Amino acid sequence: MHMASPEKITLSTLMARKRQHKPISMLTAYDYPTAQIEELAGVQCILVGDSAAQVVLGHDSTLPITMDFLVTIAAAVRRGAPKVFLIGDMPYLSFNVKPEEAIRNAGRFMAEAGCDCVKIEGDARIAETVRQMSAATIPVMVHLGLRPQAVHQFGGYRAQGRDARAAQQLIEDAKTLEDAGACGLLLEAVPPEPARIIAESTSLPVIGCGAGPHCDGHVVVLHDMLGITPAPLPRFVKRYAETRAYIQKAVEAYVSDMTTAAYPADEHCYQMDAGEAEKLRPVSTNQEN
Repeated sequence: MHMASPEKITLSTLMARKRQHKPISMLTAYDYPTAQIEELAGVQCILVGDSAAQVVLGHDSTLPITMDFLVTIAAAVRRGAPKVFLIGDMPYLSFNVKPEEAIRNAGRFMAEAGCDCVKIEGDARIAETVRQMSAATIPVMVHLGLRPQAVHQFGGYRAQGRDARAAQQLIEDAKTLEDAGACGLLLEAVPPEPARIIAESTSLPVIGCGAGPHCDGHVVVLHDMLGITPAPLPRFVKRYAETRAYIQKAVEAYVSDMTTAAYPADEHCYQMDAGEAEKLRPVSTNQEN
């Protein structure tokens, strides 16, 4: 049984876990009660992901989600899990246009939601943005490999770094972004070989999302691992429950009880004090002929 950390988890905590070869657990969360459960279960990091666009709001990509929505739910997650390392996911075009906008938007995650860092998608081309954000005291985790916000540029959700040239580019991009001041790296849909080289060649925490066993930690979307998201799922997701079917069965039982008038029963009703019900009189109505 895992227990919540008695102390606030910080970037120093994560870097120490890396040095000690202790894996870092990360899940997504999008609301207060889920965050409570994750912290109690011992999760060290929570990502308030732009994946909420799909699993919470029903969009077919992450692109439509807004800063306002993500900051609001990130604040709710922080209230539910005050001790985890909390990461706010920067939505599409909130950091890509110019560094000043990136700093202003990221600052909202830090000031309004109490995040510990922000995550941005990109490659070596965003190094200057990372440098300026870091100079503005904003810790930045960079998301490399498959980047859902660039899905149209990639031509779909496809693994990255599958040939030596592309893998080498990932390795070099990771180094460039570390030098620019990134506080961590997230590798999505990357083969184990380049992920291992990246993880072993940096002091930064490297979180895998379908990037093999050699990363310092791993993250999956909560709705995927709980079986709330309908199949098919990415191949790297392990289902730990079939929550969707469980919830449906519970709702069907409720509908059945309503249909048969089995609910509400006496035990679900509030009772008046003894003798008080008899004092009630119906309201008289005056009807004109």
